[in-house]
Amino acid sequence: MEIRGKTAIITGGGTGIGRAIALELAREGANVVINYSRSHEEALQTLREVREAGGDGEIFRADVSNETEVDQMCRYVADRFKSIDILVNNAGTTNYVALEDLDGLLDDYWNRAFNVNAKGIFLTSRACSAHLRKSKGVIVNITSIAGFNGMGSSIAYAASKAAAISITKSLARVLAPDVRVNAIAPGIVKTRWVEGRDDHVERYGSGTPLGRVANPEDVSSMAVALIKGGDFVTGQTIIVDGGKTIL
Repeated sequence: MEIRGKTAIITGGGTGIGRAIALELAREGANVVINYSRSHEEALQTLREVREAGGDGEIFRADVSNETEVDQMCRYVADRFKSIDILVNNAGTTNYVALEDLDGLLDDYWNRAFNVNAKGIFLTSRACSAHLRKSKGVIVNITSIAGFNGMGSSIAYAASKAAAISITKSLARVLAPDVRVNAIAPGIVKTRWVEGRDDHVERYGSGTPLGRVANPEDVSSMAVALIKGGDFVTGQTIIVDGGKTIL
């Protein structure tokens, strides 16, 4: 896909991986809509950087687990930019609960993880699907290696990311041949999610074949590669973890 002039929605686009994807798409000349739920100031700052990088864009507040808000966002973007060509489902959430702390994994934590990390992908993809079909668009879902190895910040988080991988496959089937749907499963990424966990991050990074943890740009470059190229690739989840999972 030629990205210049295309319109992208990035959920959770104000910070971390979402921000890096927004800036990379902007450098390619895209219109970038930065979705956020709470990070208003960060979304505004990312929008300024998007425009400085050569793209146009907007911010839009919507909870991806809320069907009404998601539908409103997709209608607004289609009206404002006349198309939706790229959807990056990046929004995610977690509550840190040690895997062995079975009693500490509350119902609210399960509901929140699945509502945002799994159902949110479905709701946003469904709301944008007609526009994506029309434009022969692309969806990229940001999942996690936790969806493969059952580890991570909690059992609920890992399960929700496994669900996201499954949803990616299902959407790839039902939206074909018009829309390609793929996912990226990062390992640990240097974002605010791991602030204050320096020892854990260092141990993880030193244990990868490439000798470090990922930066947001490592994930954004793969996202843009899936959007620009890979015209015969759909339903796949690409692991971006410095080779950790091959050990």
